[in-house]
Amino acid sequence: MSSDSAALPGPTRAADPPAAAPQATAYPPLAGIDLVLGTFALSLATFMNVLDTSIANVSIPAIAGDMGVSPSQGTWVITSFAVANGISVPLTGWLTQRFGQVRLFTASVLLFVIASWLCGLAPNIGVLIAFRVVQGLVAGPMIPLSQTLLLASYPRAKAGTAMAMWAITVLVAPVAGPLLGGWITDNISWPWIFYINIPVGLFAAALTWSIYRERDPGPRRVPLDYVGLGLLIVFVGSMQIMIDKGKELDWFSSGQIVLLAVAAVVGFMFFLAWELTEKHPIVDLRLFALRNFTAGTLALSVAYGVFFGNVVLLPLWLQQYMGYTATWAGLVTAPVGVLAIILSPWVGKNVTRIDPRKLATVSFIIFALVLWMRSHFNTQADVMTILIPTVIQGAAMAFFFIPLQAIVFAGLTPDRMPSAAGLSNFVRITAGAIGTSLFTTFWENRAILHHAQLAESINRGNNAATQSLDQFAANGFSYDQSLASINRTIDQQAYTMAVNDMFYLSSMLFLLMIGVIWLSKPKPGAVPGGGAH
Repeated sequence: MSSDSAALPGPTRAADPPAAAPQATAYPPLAGIDLVLGTFALSLATFMNVLDTSIANVSIPAIAGDMGVSPSQGTWVITSFAVANGISVPLTGWLTQRFGQVRLFTASVLLFVIASWLCGLAPNIGVLIAFRVVQGLVAGPMIPLSQTLLLASYPRAKAGTAMAMWAITVLVAPVAGPLLGGWITDNISWPWIFYINIPVGLFAAALTWSIYRERDPGPRRVPLDYVGLGLLIVFVGSMQIMIDKGKELDWFSSGQIVLLAVAAVVGFMFFLAWELTEKHPIVDLRLFALRNFTAGTLALSVAYGVFFGNVVLLPLWLQQYMGYTATWAGLVTAPVGVLAIILSPWVGKNVTRIDPRKLATVSFIIFALVLWMRSHFNTQADVMTILIPTVIQGAAMAFFFIPLQAIVFAGLTPDRMPSAAGLSNFVRITAGAIGTSLFTTFWENRAILHHAQLAESINRGNNAATQSLDQFAANGFSYDQSLASINRTIDQQAYTMAVNDMFYLSSMLFLLMIGVIWLSKPKPGAVPGGGAH
């Protein structure tokens, strides 16, 4: 794979070879207190970014209720951030060269703080979604740059440890998000899920600048692929809006959905053709010519889409149909971080010794087991029943990011690392947004089907239905009130059966994705090295 990398240099670097080489070797690894503080600063900023992808999950019902929209419309608060973030991530390579990586990272954090403040002040759902788009756009470079800066901070021999440190923050944030978001929503008010970013972001930006400002190669004048950027926005934006609005507009019976589908497909085809022939492409699609990058990115992205779809679905079901408050929905999902935090350092230390495909396979098998356990939930499920698979899932998460990232980066030369980080994160983030939309859509569709089937048995010819109606009547309920009460019970059963369907489907998808992992062939001990900037 290394020879492939050497044969396919990035077009931007080929146009300016004197500047590319010094970037890769100019700065030695950090040591001592600078290494500790640098790791903490980058991790804190990453934590804040990832936290915002999950902190709103348990707050969606409260936000939707406060702003007078449905919970399904409220999920736009999540997907708008994810799509904007996905669109801006591929710009990281160009922005890094244009402004310098440390300047760009620090500016992104500060702009993220401002956008968070504006989200908290939003007076309606439209304005909130608009500011979430801004927040997602400015957050785009943060995760790829935190990866590459962190890897450059450590010696090559400690690359696995650096990846483990990065992965822990990515794992802890989705865990802390629902817990923190639930508590804030129940005890203060939902705008504070955004206001808490302000002190965290200001501190992370200040610490990052103080440690890394001397390690920035500075800005360079490089061309921007405006056509590629426009096509990227058209196809990703059209695709996401189509997925989110499809259910509401009855899919392809709507002219608007048909138009969006055509725009997405045509935009993607033109984007593909343009980027593969452009001298300075905004996205280095030539990376997909590499076996490890393609298989690793595909496995990581599809699995993340399934995982994130379930992360959104579980709190919605608990709050809407199981009577959980936002705080309790957060509490029963929080223990997922226990095993993740305990096992991640071990995985990082051993990812160079053990075939990463084997480690990733362990993750997918555990995910499949956890989701199979959840597919047996019922309306009588107690807290312990929900907690057990949640705790076990932590082990799956520990084996998830680190081995798959090792596969994605295996065989890449240092100068291709930033492009690879940006592109793989773009595909992963987009998959997460699509997963959220598809899972909520399929959940509601399955619930409608189950509701119709259950309702068929609720009529005067059914003894159980007659007894229930008579019991309600004996308690003073009118006939219409009795039917409404029975309908609420049917709703709970239907949505629980539907969420079980989604859990079972997710379990099967994780098992199928094991085959994709083994399409890669990383060399033993192959991990990205430091100084790749």
